[in-house]
Amino acid sequence: MCGIVGYIGPGNATDILLEGLRRLEYRGYDSAGIAVISDGDLEIRRSVGKIINLDGVIREKPLKGTTGVGHTRWATHGKPSEENAHPHRDCSGRIVVVHNGIIENYRALRQDLVKNGHKMVSETDTEVIVHLAETHYAGDLVEAVRKTLRELKGVYALTVMHADHPNMLVAARSGPPLVIGLGEGEMFVASDIPAVLHHTRQFLYLEDEQIATVTAEAVLVTDLDGAEITMEAVTVPWDPILAEKGGYKHFMHKEIHEQPQALADTLRGRYFEEDGKITLDDIDFEDQFIEEMERCIIVACGTSWHAGLVGQFLIEELAGIPTSVDYGSEFRYRNPIVGNRTLAVAISQSGETADTLAAVRECREKGASILSICNVVGSMITRESDAVLYTHAGPEIGVASTKAFTTQLVCLILFAIYLGRRRGVLSPARAGSIMDSLFSLPHHVESIVEGESAIEELASLFYHHSDFLYLGRGIHYPIALEGALKLKEISYIHAEGYPAGEMKHGPIALIDENMPVLFIATRDHVYEKVISNMEEVKARGGKVIAVTDHHEESLRECADHLIHIPATDPLITPILATIPLQLFAYHVAVLKGTDVDQPRNLAKSVTVE
Repeated sequence: MCGIVGYIGPGNATDILLEGLRRLEYRGYDSAGIAVISDGDLEIRRSVGKIINLDGVIREKPLKGTTGVGHTRWATHGKPSEENAHPHRDCSGRIVVVHNGIIENYRALRQDLVKNGHKMVSETDTEVIVHLAETHYAGDLVEAVRKTLRELKGVYALTVMHADHPNMLVAARSGPPLVIGLGEGEMFVASDIPAVLHHTRQFLYLEDEQIATVTAEAVLVTDLDGAEITMEAVTVPWDPILAEKGGYKHFMHKEIHEQPQALADTLRGRYFEEDGKITLDDIDFEDQFIEEMERCIIVACGTSWHAGLVGQFLIEELAGIPTSVDYGSEFRYRNPIVGNRTLAVAISQSGETADTLAAVRECREKGASILSICNVVGSMITRESDAVLYTHAGPEIGVASTKAFTTQLVCLILFAIYLGRRRGVLSPARAGSIMDSLFSLPHHVESIVEGESAIEELASLFYHHSDFLYLGRGIHYPIALEGALKLKEISYIHAEGYPAGEMKHGPIALIDENMPVLFIATRDHVYEKVISNMEEVKARGGKVIAVTDHHEESLRECADHLIHIPATDPLITPILATIPLQLFAYHVAVLKGTDVDQPRNLAKSVTVE
């Protein structure tokens, strides 16, 4: 979610770091900063916003040196501000760290550090890392980092620098990616290859729980116990534009493949198995409001509206609260019944969606409390909310939303469990069972993505069709809507999402041998009814594609093509069913030769009504 750049060598570190950060701009961020060792001291420059703002700070207060680290931040802890921007330093001002990831036990570590006299100046989880390093430092920086890492729970990619060791960077990884670029008489550290690809094509890819000691002439990689690890350099053949996409042809394809990590990041640190408690840091509604809540209204647009429809099922089933879902663009043009016992949930990837923002303000005026689910820290909708549930999808560049949608669904499940437990209507056993299924989710999504070739082959059979019908029942009806939306957004093929039970009330008139019909047919309480709907399509000559989580013969008899997904809790299945629909739409669009990442007439963030 963030970007790291490190440099050590004969060049001007400031210029190289800024150049590397600019090459990571496509990732998105809310603040940036660099630290450089200059004349034996550590100098830091940071700013909120774009790199151009950091440029301005450095022009006012220049700094030069040959060793340094830089960072672009996508906030997970603390609002965008100069204090929360990386790099972070220790009390002595001699050590700095830049970090990607989430430290799950930072609260406990922070409390202990403050108790022992350390002064914290930010709201971030990252700051505990540099203070721990200060605590453990006794002349050996690598050993101090090694001891620090043993105390951390969570995930990290980090680089540490000490003014007393001007010819060394220490980098480590457990989770988020980190690479070492190998130059001649100079070395680079980066979270993503594009940052330094214009300097070298030779890279070492750090694995989990590995530490790299980097000097201008050599790289030593060890494990957490100090044992040396032999690494082989990899030559990267990408051109810089392709490198931004991580080797993928399109950002959308890259973002589909990033979903296992994005889902894991969204779950991380929000559930503690020892007490079975959901912890949502930015939600602090009073017990009286939770107990007396009469209804929930979800407002959203586009893909986020589809997430809201799934959320309606989740909140009503797990928390027992009547829930309705409204288009943000239509909400304020009627007289919605909203009061001080209403919770309004606004869902927006960007947090700047004008229609959803207008709906939030309408709810606020009528006395409702506001919760926003959003991917951008500090965005307008989050600033106007009483509580926030951030997705940790990371920047999403492709206009057609993929990982932002599935992480929204995870947030809605977490929030429904949270409400159900606080209201006393959801048992600990049921909550724990759902959470067990959620923790298996990244692995299941990865298995679906690994089977992409079969979906690509299916797309080659159907990309020439001009119309599609997507059908689902119950909680899968919104997924049918989302699948149809993806196809029409990026391939420009007309596609309609419909409740399967409503097919006979109109759409059945469209079905013939030229109408592919895609069903979501998972083993739940309405499965037999979906089978009946599939038979109705087959009887009229339609081509049936089914996304399913089982292998029953009755299904094979009424489906021409099957896409299998892993079996899991029925409330989690909608997320798994979404992935093949994204891949199918993507490969159809590629075969049709459309502009996948920037489809015509669409914008990533709709900031006008």
